[in-house]
Amino acid sequence: MTANNPSERTDALLELFPPGTELNAEGMLLLGGCDAGELAAAFGTPALVLDEAAIRSRARRYVDGLAARWPDSSVVWASKSLPHTAIYRLIAEEGLGADVSGGGEIVMALAGGVDPGRMVLHGNAKTDEELAMAVHAGVGTIVIDNLDDIDRLERLFDGTSAEQGVLVRVIPGVLPATHAAIATGHSSSKFGLGPAAAKEAIARLRGSDHLRLDGLHVHIGSQVMDAEPFTAAVEAIGRLGEFAVYNLGGGLGARYTYSDQPPSIETYLDALTAAARRVLPSTARLMIEPGRSLVAEAGVTLDRVVSVKRGEITFVAVDGGMSDNLEVSLYGQRFEATIADRVGGGELCTVVGRHCEAGDQLVDRVELRDPRVGDLLAIPVTGAYCLTMANNYNGARRPPIVLARDGAPRLVLRRETFDDFTRRDLD
Repeated sequence: MTANNPSERTDALLELFPPGTELNAEGMLLLGGCDAGELAAAFGTPALVLDEAAIRSRARRYVDGLAARWPDSSVVWASKSLPHTAIYRLIAEEGLGADVSGGGEIVMALAGGVDPGRMVLHGNAKTDEELAMAVHAGVGTIVIDNLDDIDRLERLFDGTSAEQGVLVRVIPGVLPATHAAIATGHSSSKFGLGPAAAKEAIARLRGSDHLRLDGLHVHIGSQVMDAEPFTAAVEAIGRLGEFAVYNLGGGLGARYTYSDQPPSIETYLDALTAAARRVLPSTARLMIEPGRSLVAEAGVTLDRVVSVKRGEITFVAVDGGMSDNLEVSLYGQRFEATIADRVGGGELCTVVGRHCEAGDQLVDRVELRDPRVGDLLAIPVTGAYCLTMANNYNGARRPPIVLARDGAPRLVLRRETFDDFTRRDLD
């Protein structure tokens, strides 16, 4: 962070929170118009607070922006980023479909009112059960990730007159600058088919009685901070021939820190559609699958400070940790943090979680203003993948989700109880 005075540091930090976040007269964060301290008192900590208006706004920017650039288009939300029934409902209300990657996501999407015809099923190891669930639900598109997917679907439809729309996932041979664990478009990726295998799948599907080949799918990874790799992926699939549908995936990065500068949604859409106009048929339908970039900035995690240990390093330990945010441990993702009612810099600290793991570190070397036991800590940009990968390490209870809008909080997912730990046991 380059800002030198406290006011500039506060303003820079607030820019990482959902749009419209401000401070009340006492200096407390207002999230979606809701007092962060009151949210913590009502729902406990750790808790994931989501600014509903922020999600809706970005959803509309995607839908309206793509339609303005390519009229025959659709946006399906990559729901693995924040899978919960209430979020599926919100997304469906804004006119998006849903990309689902497993049985549980199908169930939640249906419960949230997503039109199954606007669902896209992904997965490199889809089971017979999941495929049957998708077909029974009427999922509109199934992405063929391997030749075994074709075999499974053919068996499922054998003896019927039914038809299923499919896309072939193609490896474009594009390696964006992102963490290796979330790069998916390079030649050694476990996802999709290389050009030769993709051509074999295309030939098989064109001869199928039950599987209707609609087109191609491509996805290069997550947290991509440059538009050029997306352009390269479009050009790669353009070499495979003309199809009715091209799903260009997602992967646009989110701004987690002061130095992050991802392309805007509009710049990203400009790059995609410009490449599509160069190499794809003008009559094709374009689909995109934004995930992280749609929901990340809407989320704020509230934690309570349990311990402050000053020494060579000042450790600020909170009641959350890697049980509700694995992004740091898995991907080395950098986050920022602040005391919720003393926003801005001060003492250089390392924020750690409560778990028995040296790697349970949430934010390394962050400035906090006079951190004390009992303080409320706020970590912005936690709307993507934190809920998805929440876990019960050391008996931690997975946190609640609170939707905040116009000063009114709404609990949409309760905190786990200790009774939940034994509820599925069979003696």
